Amino acid sequence: YYMLLTRRLDERLWLLQRGGKIPFVISPQGQEASQVGAAYAFRRRHDWFTPYYRDLGVNLVAGVTPREVMLSAFARGADPASGGKQMPSHWGNRPLNIVSGSSPVTTQLLHAVGIAHAARMRGDDVVVYTACGEGSSNQGDFHEALNWAGVHKLPVIFLVQNNEYAISVPLTQQVAGGSVAARGQGYGMPGIEVDGTDVLAVYGVVKAAHERARRGEGPTLIEARCIRITSHSSDDDQRRYRDPEEIAAVQARDPIVKARQYLMDHGLLDEAGNQELERKVAAAVDDATDWAEAQPYAAPEEALRHVYKEG
Repeated sequence: YYMLLTRRLDERLWLLQRGGKIPFVISPQGQEASQVGAAYAFRRRHDWFTPYYRDLGVNLVAGVTPREVMLSAFARGADPASGGKQMPSHWGNRPLNIVSGSSPVTTQLLHAVGIAHAARMRGDDVVVYTACGEGSSNQGDFHEALNWAGVHKLPVIFLVQNNEYAISVPLTQQVAGGSVAARGQGYGMPGIEVDGTDVLAVYGVVKAAHERARRGEGPTLIEARCIRITSHSSDDDQRRYRDPEEIAAVQARDPIVKARQYLMDHGLLDEAGNQELERKVAAAVDDATDWAEAQPYAAPEEALRHVYKEG
């Protein structure tokens, strides 16, 4: 359900952006299994999340509603992430322990390490989720975060969702040796590679890392080998740097198709059940879209709130 909801919400966001109703989309299509599988290993409203911009599926499992997703997309005043001030997909939800992100990539990893260190000092039973793409794993913040977490054995899980492209730059031109997981050893933590199109495989490795963190054994670096079905964002056109054959081959590894087939093969879903699931998801997406678009923008005097010191 959550994988399908992630896909259908994103497809609607693309339609809204192309129709001029929202400003921007940065898509999770192809990464739903990694996000939903990972998020299910965490405790809602107990653990902490510093997601990256593609992490729609993580946010939904953590408790963000489709209506709240659309409030952010339409920049309405009730948007829990920022009151309509941030771009779409700059996630934040205080009651759900989702820490607001910003546009500079990989800064959220340092926030995650800080939260994990504070939890360790307080004696709190907390594990922190954070994620990035393989492109931003080459930023300095990534290495600082892993080094600090490794030195102090902090309860944080780093999920690198490797979709093989950093905007238009392929993996071969980003990561020497081709493996992000291999970097874990240099920072004193396990580095695990997993099939990011297999939701159960992702859940398994993240759940084990979560249990390891709770035992006080420190952080884990997980590289989920995903696919990127769409362009990098609504401001990009992947047809300029990816051959049609490559795009078609990537779509053949669609995690939604893979999960559906697994359920059918094991007698857990039939065609009638699949159609009912699609109807349920479509109704949620339609409701969220219509409701959020009808909500008011923030009052003009809200523009400076949380920007300058008040009082």
